[in-house]
Amino acid sequence: MVSQWLNLPILFILTPLSAFSIIVSLLAFSLLRYDPPTRFGPANRVTLIRASLVALLVGFVVDVPFSAKGIWLTVLIAVSVVLLDGVDGWLARRSNTVSDFGARFDMETDALLIAVLALLVWRLDKTGVWILLAGTLRYLFVAAGYFLPWLSGNLPYSRRRQSVCVLQTLALIGCLVPLISAQWATAIALTSVILLTGSFAIDTLWLARHSHSVKED
Repeated sequence: MVSQWLNLPILFILTPLSAFSIIVSLLAFSLLRYDPPTRFGPANRVTLIRASLVALLVGFVVDVPFSAKGIWLTVLIAVSVVLLDGVDGWLARRSNTVSDFGARFDMETDALLIAVLALLVWRLDKTGVWILLAGTLRYLFVAAGYFLPWLSGNLPYSRRRQSVCVLQTLALIGCLVPLISAQWATAIALTSVILLTGSFAIDTLWLARHSHSVKED
């Protein structure tokens, strides 16, 4: 078992299981809200595998593996989640099962991955607590939408937004690599957070300029 190999407490396994249970519960609730009902096709199954790996990383946040082999394992798991991100989209297009639900599920999995990676980078003392901004920006944006309805408007597809998300994820994974010093990790993480913040600012300005369409709806 992973907990024995890394000399982690046996309770380590309970954290990922709890996280995965919450993910599945939210997933089931979300499926019921979509009309017409969405088929849980092969692409969504791959995304569920990605979510389960992110849940496993949550366990490492609670019991940080300070050993080199433990850190390399977290890097390997995180890289696997990123690689599978390209698989679910390809499967959705190939099986003609592209859906709003699948896109949302994929996006929320990416957001959770970034949040967990940011926590790991901080817990490993690679950067200051400010790195948590990378993991909370998405959720702060969504929360703000409850108070400012125009923020919950539909954004157009953006390759810039997609690219910044990938760069942020890869930057955080890079910061975890044992070969990267805290000084380099800080520089990498700060650059990626600035880019991410700028991307959210661009989207916020776009929504502000088109807020009249949200009010009309």
